[in-house]
Amino acid sequence: MSQVKIYALQQTIEQFRNQLSHAIHQALVDSLNYPVEKKFQRFISLATRDFIYPQDRSENYLIIEISMFEGRSNEAKKRLIRLLFTYIQQHCGISPHDVEITIFETPKVNWGIRGQPADELKLNYQVNV
Repeated sequence: MSQVKIYALQQTIEQFRNQLSHAIHQALVDSLNYPVEKKFQRFISLATRDFIYPQDRSENYLIIEISMFEGRSNEAKKRLIRLLFTYIQQHCGISPHDVEITIFETPKVNWGIRGQPADELKLNYQVNV
């Protein structure tokens, strides 16, 4: 399970929402063997006054936060990060310098999904990749 939040200026999200959605999801699928049908994303549009970032970033600056079950190897997470940079640049033309990514891992027992604790769910995909 992965939940993705994408923070950016409103105009950046409006311009790139569909391409970002595809690039981010494809990176999850390709790096973590994540099921194609499992797409959980939230785009958080911010006004210019509410999004403070360094001057060496452009107006396309993004912050991507990914919450997921623990269990992926360090190599799988590095692969995910590299693919996110690559796919976002390919699909949107946004420089890797303008993208910051944070992965938050939590035990399955800390998730509630479809009416039960996630550690009791039978998943149709492998978490330990």
